[in-house]
Amino acid sequence: MSAEKYKYEVRVLAKEDYKNFAPVYDDFRTRAISEYCFELEPLCFEDFVEAVEKELIECLVLFEKSAPVGFLVYTTAISEAIELNIIHSYKLENKVERSMYLLEKFLEFTKSERADKIVCYPMLGAQTDLVGDIANYGFKFVGTVVLRFLMSGTNSREIMDMAELSPLPAHYELTQWDDKYFDDAVEIVQEGFAESADALFDPRFTTIEGTKDIITKIVKDLYAEFLPEATTVLLYGNEPVGFCFMNLTGGRIANIPIVSIKKVHQGKGLSKHMLKKSVQKLINWADNGEKPIIEVNTTTETNNFSALRMYRNLGFKEDYNYPQSYLPINTLE
Repeated sequence: MSAEKYKYEVRVLAKEDYKNFAPVYDDFRTRAISEYCFELEPLCFEDFVEAVEKELIECLVLFEKSAPVGFLVYTTAISEAIELNIIHSYKLENKVERSMYLLEKFLEFTKSERADKIVCYPMLGAQTDLVGDIANYGFKFVGTVVLRFLMSGTNSREIMDMAELSPLPAHYELTQWDDKYFDDAVEIVQEGFAESADALFDPRFTTIEGTKDIITKIVKDLYAEFLPEATTVLLYGNEPVGFCFMNLTGGRIANIPIVSIKKVHQGKGLSKHMLKKSVQKLINWADNGEKPIIEVNTTTETNNFSALRMYRNLGFKEDYNYPQSYLPINTLE
């Protein structure tokens, strides 16, 4: 470690730091949407502190000459991975140097947990500047694209209306979510995602038990508000063979966390039927004032050309790309 780095100190956020740390956190909040591409405004400082005190999130603070100048937030409470949420330098000054010092300390703090957990880190917005540097620590990357279907201001609706879908083949039908489909959803999603890029940074997809945890958290509102009426289930001979899940963030932004179809039923354009039915339900809600939904969004890999084509054909537009980074287990040990 260079002599220059000794000017920094990192420690866990403590009550005695709250007053001096608040401006650093508020600086992040002012940049969260514009520079970090957050969908919604982050927690206010009081709620952030409450989350830290409840150990829902962990916060490491970087001090320079006893003054806080940056921080790193992560959590282990949501999945089997260590989820690194944000690395922020006050006013984005000395961003790379400060961020790498925080990252080094984060890796030290989480060494024991990383013996059996990967680290995942969606590098949104200005954080993409750190890609080359964190690669030196063993991080790998998956290109991810965010797509949006906007209820107004674009021609998304017109494109979806003009999309020509062939009739559903015989013995197929669409219905909405029912809890009785839970076990089928776990099996089908696990089959579809076990060898996907998603499993690289969320290893729960590699096992039935892990996938069960993911589906449970979707339908029990742990990630966002679950929308069972807008979650479409594809049936074949009355048996579920595909799912398009839908949830809602902040009451206004719908998100598609998972679309999956049993492998033997793929290649027939059936996912497009599920997606259109789900989005149409949201449009109806928005139009009749039942839910003030302004957009539907989703993500997929930048090289998943079939998924990208499906979304584009139904009016989704690519908004921005970002590297989803992950640190495999024991990379540094």
